[in-house]
Amino acid sequence: MKIIMLGAPGAGKGTQAKMLSEKYDIPHISTGDIFRANIKNNTELGKKAKGYMDAGQLVPDELVVDLVVDRIKQQDCFKGFILDGFPRTIPQAEALDYALNNQNEKIDYAVNVDVPDEAIIERMSGRRACVGCGATYHIKYNPTKKPDVCDVCGEKLILREDDKAETVKKRLEVYHEQTQPLIDYYAKKDALLTVDGTQDINVVFNTIVGVLEK
Repeated sequence: MKIIMLGAPGAGKGTQAKMLSEKYDIPHISTGDIFRANIKNNTELGKKAKGYMDAGQLVPDELVVDLVVDRIKQQDCFKGFILDGFPRTIPQAEALDYALNNQNEKIDYAVNVDVPDEAIIERMSGRRACVGCGATYHIKYNPTKKPDVCDVCGEKLILREDDKAETVKKRLEVYHEQTQPLIDYYAKKDALLTVDGTQDINVVFNTIVGVLEK
């Protein structure tokens, strides 16, 4: 089973990917993990990627695709895989399809965890992180006993830069511009599965599994 996870930042696609990975015993692969592994192991592809990253540049599509294709050819992907954070653009999706076609394979499902922007902004801007132990909370859904004080270690809580409403809005703009076209791309291939990501985590998971196992 070859699955791609789609959805805006904060939609919960990473959580669903981990749960699906455990259920079907297939690897949950993020581009960040691939980059780190190749750089750590000092592979040729890793050296190239590090060169761009050290220069503060984006790693080019061709190199990202090479890294992903190299990863999904490994033995633990024999039964399938779940890609999280890739592809991000139509050219990346086309390059992935081309590479899979060469192996007589294709993406089975692109799972789109759909959450409205307003709900994502509320989710992320309500997050608080402890400066001491790193525990995370939410002012509405998972508040601390004392406001702005960690239940675990008593240190103060902060709103991380990434979680500020303005930052989240900018990330959502980039997502809609670059990644949303992928939803149409996979819909045309009859591979799109859209689920309501505002529901309980387990309801979302069971909905996805229900379709995968039809």
